Amino acid sequence: MTKLTLGSYPNLLGFEQLERLLERNAKSGNDGYPPFNIEQTSDQSCRITLAVAGFAEDELSITVEDRQLVICGRQRDDSEDRVFLHRGIAARQFQRSFVLADGVEVGEAVMENGLLHVDLTRPKPDSVVQKISIRKG
Repeated sequence: MTKLTLGSYPNLLGFEQLERLLERNAKSGNDGYPPFNIEQTSDQSCRITLAVAGFAEDELSITVEDRQLVICGRQRDDSEDRVFLHRGIAARQFQRSFVLADGVEVGEAVMENGLLHVDLTRPKPDSVVQKISIRKG
């Protein structure tokens, strides 16, 4: 069976980077932890909410690189000073990645009641019509 790529379609020009983004997202290895919601907050904005109970603000990092939003969490291991009779709450690290479309901007991040909210906006693009002149050859 032949794998279809965006390059297989002659009318789609310049979409090689999109194909690389799709492949990178498929390989990102997000395992479902922590759970998250994505909600639309207006016509031009949305909010990602991650359930990060047990993490302090300084144990979380949010970065944007090459149109990829990466949210990481790493808890300090303080179990040496404590004796657990049962440990059902794991102190595990995570990395959650989201691929951002062109023009999407990351706004503020707010921690509230064990939930991390990250706001995203996408300003409405200006409609541009470009007229190409034809010269005689």
